[in-house]
Amino acid sequence: MVLIDTDILIWILRDRKDIINSFNFTAAETKGFIYTTPIQVAEIYAGIRENEMARTKEFMESLILLSLDYSVGENAGLYMKQFSKSHGITLADALIASAARKNAIKLWTLNRKHYPMLAPGEFWETSSDR
Repeated sequence: MVLIDTDILIWILRDRKDIINSFNFTAAETKGFIYTTPIQVAEIYAGIRENEMARTKEFMESLILLSLDYSVGENAGLYMKQFSKSHGITLADALIASAARKNAIKLWTLNRKHYPMLAPGEFWETSSDR
């Protein structure tokens, strides 16, 4: 199981071949258990162009959506309290990290510095990272 961060989704939607290859490998390795949250959905749609709408919608709806609940919000708030000043994390990053940890799902991101609250073993490593 893997939770995909917005940066990975953007590169997939922009047809970056190495990321697409890693995505295909990840889909096979996780038997299709690839997750996202409403945060990534909102971030993707915030930057979408009209001619990208249909393709983006089809791709995003193919992912499994993790719900955000009280405990995810509570832990995200605690991450913000601990890391926002020292690391400049955003509420979106805190919520994503909290959702990944609560569900024991590894996070696939190219921006590990946005997630100081996660341990190295909580990140997804693609075949090119190994």
